[in-house]
Amino acid sequence: MCGRFVQLTPPAALAALFGVDPALSPLPNVPPRYNAAPTQDLMVVRRNPETGRRHLDLLRWGLVPSFAKGASGGASLINARSETVAEKPTFRAAWRAPRRCIIPADAFYEWRAVDKRRQPFVISRADCSPMSFAGLWEGWKDPGTGQWLRTFTILTCPATERLRPLHERMPVILPDADISAWLDGEEGAALMRSYPGEALRLTPVSANVNSVRNEGPGLVESLPPDEAATAVAILATSAG
Repeated sequence: MCGRFVQLTPPAALAALFGVDPALSPLPNVPPRYNAAPTQDLMVVRRNPETGRRHLDLLRWGLVPSFAKGASGGASLINARSETVAEKPTFRAAWRAPRRCIIPADAFYEWRAVDKRRQPFVISRADCSPMSFAGLWEGWKDPGTGQWLRTFTILTCPATERLRPLHERMPVILPDADISAWLDGEEGAALMRSYPGEALRLTPVSANVNSVRNEGPGLVESLPPDEAATAVAILATSAG
């Protein structure tokens, strides 16, 4: 599952990281997102099938299939299960095309019930590098206005043992070596596997992130040492 994540790396840095040429593909002008949420416009890397060039674009989170009568249903299609994405009618066309994409993320959030409340954790790569979520994108044409809406969904896979106390699912995080193969449409099923838990860092953070209205760097800062130690200990006990 991935219902909230972080996009802090500037567009120019992401362009360099993912091989996007700003001279050929104008970069979006967006602020840092500490609490990216469904239905928001977020940065996505796509490959143009005709030119082979990579683009960094803003797409709305929550896939709207081309056959949808309206766009409102996209809010519930923020994730797609990797095990069934090839067969589900909602995602099948994007999978077969293939309309694959990468969603850059500096971190994502998950929650754990602690003393009748939900304790959020921010999950990032241990080396602090941006993560590459595997995704699919789709185009939907508004029958009333003729305007195109481009949306995306994040693929998920079974969580590793370390993350399972937070949620049974996790985003498909592509290793750097698999990025080209994913965007080029190769070996899709083989690439959708769980990212090693030991390569990720889990940090308990303030419950302020629970509200999508909240933004800012304080959301990714660790709890005070005593509170953080308690939350981590509870998580470790659950894992054991």
